[in-house]
Amino acid sequence: MKRQFLRAILALCLSLLLPLAAQALPFTFTLSAGPAGGVVSGAPGQTVGWGYSLVNTDSSNWFVPTQLSAASFSIATPDASYFDFPVLAPGATANALFDQLAHTGLYGAQIFPFAAPGQSDSGFFTLSGEWWSGDPLAGGLFLQASDAVLVPLTLQVEAIAALPLPGSLALLVLGLGLLLARQRARQEGTQLGFGLG
Repeated sequence: MKRQFLRAILALCLSLLLPLAAQALPFTFTLSAGPAGGVVSGAPGQTVGWGYSLVNTDSSNWFVPTQLSAASFSIATPDASYFDFPVLAPGATANALFDQLAHTGLYGAQIFPFAAPGQSDSGFFTLSGEWWSGDPLAGGLFLQASDAVLVPLTLQVEAIAALPLPGSLALLVLGLGLLLARQRARQEGTQLGFGLG
């Protein structure tokens, strides 16, 4: 009788502790922003952005990203609509380069036209999600919310390269043309006998 009672207590303890142990599993994923170091730069008025590499390092559970945010920007308008929230099977990786036309990547930012060269913003991207026992679209069971992962970001404003004004270039060509014409006139004038001074 005493053994049956101890077995019942042990079974009860295990039934209470096993779900807690399952909740405490060290589910992990990694996120990195591209280019390396999360540093992007662009000219005032330009749209730039970050690509990503997202890896589900867990060997048996599925990862579903649910929330992406970034530090506030003082020199640009942020755009989180590039991220496609890929559902990752165990051990799977998702990669995307930033492409403004294809609208792919992690995050975009349009630098303000009045941003001054040398200004920058720094902070972090924050990504969190959920862990599932299987494909969430095919009967997988929700296990737990993930811890958030922070990835550093830096946005820098480049100096605009100085270009010659179209008027300056036209004046330069005109001036060279007049110099060549004067040189020709001198040469022809000397051959004819009258020296142009």
